[in-house]
Amino acid sequence: MTWTMPAETARQERIWMGFPREGATLGDSSTAREAGYAAWTAVAHAVAEFEPVTMIVDPTEEARARRMLGSGIDIVVRELDEFWLRDSGPTFVLDAQGRLGAVDWIFNGWGGGDWVNIRHDRGLATFIAGLAGAELIPSLLVNEGGGLHVDGKGTILLTETVQLDPDRNPHADKARVEAEMARTLGSTKTIWLPRGLARDYETFGTRGHVDIVACFASPGTILVHEQPDPAHPDHATMREIRALLAAATDAQGRAFRLIDLPAPATLTDAHGPVDWSYINHLVVNDGVIACGFGEDRADARARDILAEAYPGRRVVTVDARELFARGGGVHCITQQQPAAGGRG
Repeated sequence: MTWTMPAETARQERIWMGFPREGATLGDSSTAREAGYAAWTAVAHAVAEFEPVTMIVDPTEEARARRMLGSGIDIVVRELDEFWLRDSGPTFVLDAQGRLGAVDWIFNGWGGGDWVNIRHDRGLATFIAGLAGAELIPSLLVNEGGGLHVDGKGTILLTETVQLDPDRNPHADKARVEAEMARTLGSTKTIWLPRGLARDYETFGTRGHVDIVACFASPGTILVHEQPDPAHPDHATMREIRALLAAATDAQGRAFRLIDLPAPATLTDAHGPVDWSYINHLVVNDGVIACGFGEDRADARARDILAEAYPGRRVVTVDARELFARGGGVHCITQQQPAAGGRG
């Protein structure tokens, strides 16, 4: 059986999310925790304007989730540790007849940092696949949904420091990873990026997820994070990655049209260089949920670029600073389920 991961612009059935629960990721003060709850809730409400949202909620947070989310979000109660559903949950695919499948990657907490607790996240992909009515596709690859991006036509973006991370897949090489991506996602052409953004290698980072670096707006078109300030370490990294993408071709042999998506002006926070990136947006039915960083001019510029890259979709900005402070963004906390019956 051949499975294919549709482009994120394909029609969607719903978005899956996980509600925050107390722990290292959420924060160690009541102020930090409340800010985290509010950030996840804001994203859910923004998505719900366009399509259904199903939120997995740990029993310890059920009362809070029902109060904050309201009646417009579907709530499913299940024990949960991490709440970055793009990574801990399944990656959805379709077969040639449009039947839904769900790839069950091995999730080890982004290489298994000492702060990670994922005891209850084992089996999460199987649980979600059952709710979605999807055929489970087991995989022995340690991987996360934020560590890949596809154009739906055979091309996939990966990062050497993620899938080839010795703390994830110590015996893997590029050929083995590419074969597994072909089996599970239908990819026929892999573009390997050398690394991700600098902050992503800190304590709560993913060690190079591509979904803050570059993404396909459509087949043949890639949105690329741009850090214009030479004082930021990502300036040199993104020059290298942009040059690599400019020289690459897709599964059909076409050169890419690259669209630069400049970072906001803020370079640092209390912990060092930030990795604020507008690449980490979520495409939904008839819309785009964009990250905002409290910079009106930069946020508006990003909305304009995204609106042009995704014609016919309404771009909505949600403040993502509290998400990035915890290691991710809008794309990282959501996972799209494509509509069965079409490959888009």
